[in-house]
Amino acid sequence: MPRRSKWMHLLAGIVAGVTLGVFLILCLRTSSRSVETCPVAAKTYVAPDPLVLIDLKPDENIQNSNRTLVFVGVMTAEQYLTTRARAVYDTWAQDLPGRLAFFSSEVSRAPGLPLVSLRNVDDSYPPQKKSFMMLLYMYENYGDRFEWFMRADDDVYVRGDKLGRFLRSVDSRKPQFIGQAGRGTNSERDALALDYNENFCMGGPGVLISRETLRRVAPHVKYCLKHLYTTHEDVELGRCVAKFAGVSCTWSYDMQTILHHNSSGAAAYTGRLKKREVHRAITLHPVKDHRQMYRLHTYFKNLHIQSLREQSLDLHRDIASSVHELGVKMDQVADYELEPGVPLFPAKIGEPGYLGNNRILGAPVDFNRFKADTLEDIVPFDFISKSIYSISHSNPKRRIETPLKEAIDDIIREVMEIINGPSRQRGRVIDFNELLYGYVRLQPLQGVDTVLDLLLQYRRYRGRKMTAAVRRHAYLQQTFAATEIRELPMGEPPPAEDPQLLERLDQLEDEDLEDTERGRTSGLLDRIKVREAFQHGLSQLRNGLPKILKWSDDFEYPIYDRRIHFILPLMGRAEIFNRFMKNYEDIVLRSDETVSLIVVLYMDSKKPLDYENSEALITSYKDKYGKDIRLVSMGSRTFSRGAALSAGLDLIEDDQLAFFVDVDMMFNHISLRRIRINTIKYHQVYFPIVFSEYNPEVVYGDDYNKFKGETLVMKSDLDKYVANDEKLTATQLADIKYSKQINDDFGYFRQYGFGILGIYKCDFMRVGGFDLNIKGWGLEDVQLFETLIKSNLTVFRIADETLVHIFHSVDCDKNLEKSQFLMCLGTKASTYGSDKHMYYYMLNHPELLWPQEQKGTS
Repeated sequence: MPRRSKWMHLLAGIVAGVTLGVFLILCLRTSSRSVETCPVAAKTYVAPDPLVLIDLKPDENIQNSNRTLVFVGVMTAEQYLTTRARAVYDTWAQDLPGRLAFFSSEVSRAPGLPLVSLRNVDDSYPPQKKSFMMLLYMYENYGDRFEWFMRADDDVYVRGDKLGRFLRSVDSRKPQFIGQAGRGTNSERDALALDYNENFCMGGPGVLISRETLRRVAPHVKYCLKHLYTTHEDVELGRCVAKFAGVSCTWSYDMQTILHHNSSGAAAYTGRLKKREVHRAITLHPVKDHRQMYRLHTYFKNLHIQSLREQSLDLHRDIASSVHELGVKMDQVADYELEPGVPLFPAKIGEPGYLGNNRILGAPVDFNRFKADTLEDIVPFDFISKSIYSISHSNPKRRIETPLKEAIDDIIREVMEIINGPSRQRGRVIDFNELLYGYVRLQPLQGVDTVLDLLLQYRRYRGRKMTAAVRRHAYLQQTFAATEIRELPMGEPPPAEDPQLLERLDQLEDEDLEDTERGRTSGLLDRIKVREAFQHGLSQLRNGLPKILKWSDDFEYPIYDRRIHFILPLMGRAEIFNRFMKNYEDIVLRSDETVSLIVVLYMDSKKPLDYENSEALITSYKDKYGKDIRLVSMGSRTFSRGAALSAGLDLIEDDQLAFFVDVDMMFNHISLRRIRINTIKYHQVYFPIVFSEYNPEVVYGDDYNKFKGETLVMKSDLDKYVANDEKLTATQLADIKYSKQINDDFGYFRQYGFGILGIYKCDFMRVGGFDLNIKGWGLEDVQLFETLIKSNLTVFRIADETLVHIFHSVDCDKNLEKSQFLMCLGTKASTYGSDKHMYYYMLNHPELLWPQEQKGTS
């Protein structure tokens, strides 16, 4: 009896446990946030109308709409609704030749997204039930309204234009199951339970199903769910399609390229996008970081713009060719009328809808388009092989620079796309193998001419298969369009992390809470997520999407009267400082320029009197003009340019403009205007490329400019500032006074110099400022430049001939860090003279070239 009682208790316990388990399964719902018991929201939720959900009109179908080619079902999860799903909807979903909806668990909610919350479906992995129920939903609600149906993940990017062209080339009335075919790895092949003639479409890059296939499969979804052999959702879908539609996934090599899967995981598509596989793909998978989805979208939009420009160019050339046959002169084309009152170009320059200058855009492709009048006007070709050879460069043989290499790669990629355009119809493919050699030249007013000798690989896969190496010459011309001037707004919204903005957002949220307490909930619904909406909008701005924010009409962002705070680090060099202050007096102090000067002064132990003289000079100018000149005394501390500039910044407000300047710089009124225009708060910093003078002893020395016995003639270009019979103003005279000769004989633009900078203090603080551990000469500006490049700020660089670095000898302290010492030596060598000066000197002093022969030794 005791033994029987023991077994009865055990049996009762099992029954009770099973009952409790079933109850928990039915009444508990798991979300990404918490576990709720029979959530009320799930019970009271009313599913949206399927047609309203995707903005489909009741009478819209495949016969009368161009947006019913494909319906895309995107499988997602509750935790990705605000990131990946939102990114998909903001980007490629807007370009589809059809409609899109997201499918997630029963408890998922996402206002603003076309979301289907599937009943009795959770976000567990693998998403087998979610996938099959999504197909059933598609069939029941949209089965007769679309030609094609696509199953996609929320980490795939789809190029809608290419998808449309591809699907229109395939018959949707037949059972089609298109994707990247697979049979699993060798280790798992037996576990997948596939027959010898069965495969499946891998789900990641996307799966395309014709209307006929969906019609055959959807009614049997529940059967397929009850007969699962594996945990792989895509394998089971393939098995179900094979059983009830009688088709397998397409065995096609092309699917691996047009439905592209990148095996780099989270690093996929985060690097350089100018790649053949990216350009050929219809879908790109996986895009794990939703921010990269915006980056991809911007890149493909730019490609689309480029394609439209090329189409426009072709049309302009057709127009030019047609009017030429009609005997219309080129200067009459802009006003030509097809018939009375019907102009060929209705919009004129400056008007909306202007189609461009046909004289420029319609010019035929011709390497002889530009004809030189003199020998000096001839633009020679540069020869390209493993290196680049040029007669117009100081280094005749050099490595191919990165910009040119990237340009050639782009040209070759586009040439191969043109060559392989009809490949599918002709049953062949041609692959690029190697660039044997090439020629390239840049004509600034015409464009870029390129000649390439390409080694290609020809493969024919239809008929008699063959592979052969072939060579082809490509003659290409990239035409420059007319100059376009675009006015950019100087007033821009601040970034989301701006303290003043965050404070205002907090105030708005506090007001919402007060409204709630008063019972006024209507305004709350519109404003409760103001921070999230604002930050999302700014993220769209950064990714190149249309702006969603507008400033009020009365917002003013002054430019020309904006105050500039010059910050000048100084140690010793009182004589040079006196020259700088004379320049500052003529340009700033004697005019109404809104410029302040902050001098950060160090004491030079070798020249202690320079410290006192500099102090006295500053005092005299302050007393004379009564304008803002401030002194920051650093005493005998070790000189650090970064620390000096930081100390000067401490004296100005966060929203004020600072300009880091050196005592050797010369500037004029034009310099100040460029600083104000090119430095934009929250968005852009200004790194001018200054003109650095060579050693005057070299520039004007006979040994450096002529052979012995010749007469030296120096040309001046300063007369370009003076017009005949024109009375100059005081400002113009001052600008001429502080202008220098700008050509290769007198100096060079210091492209590697980053010490001169226009920046707002708030932007400087946002990127972390200088590395104050760096002492002595240089390096701190290079590190700041690299930091700014990696930030969200735009770094604007341009050669500025009004900013001139007056020559001075450079003394490199051997006690400097090695990197600083090498940079100092490089600067010292580059400022000595030009290559031409060195050539003359070496030829005039052969004992330097052949010292042993001069001594009579062998």
